[in-house]
Amino acid sequence: MDLDNLKKSWDELLERIEQQFDVDPDIQGILFLIGVQELGQGLKTYSKAEKQDLIHIAMCKLLSQRGYYEFEGLDKDGWPHWNVVKEIPRSSIGKQEELLKELALEYFEQV
Repeated sequence: MDLDNLKKSWDELLERIEQQFDVDPDIQGILFLIGVQELGQGLKTYSKAEKQDLIHIAMCKLLSQRGYYEFEGLDKDGWPHWNVVKEIPRSSIGKQEELLKELALEYFEQV
């Protein structure tokens, strides 16, 4: 996806999330929502460590769309775990953010 289309689609996603949840989302907020969705326990109060884990779950889920991670299974508490399949190529922070935005857009098209 070229940068102009990525920006337009990303802005549209942020607007939808803002209207639906009455928040002003950023990439961390989007990753948090994806993590909550993947955990499947709904919106509730999470500790700071759990919020970080939810963002990690989201990143693993998104990167699994490109074959970087594969789903291993759930632990006894129902939290998903992932295995690294291949290394993510090194790139700038900006390029990493572009990739995550693109993958998040693909994710929201599927759910």
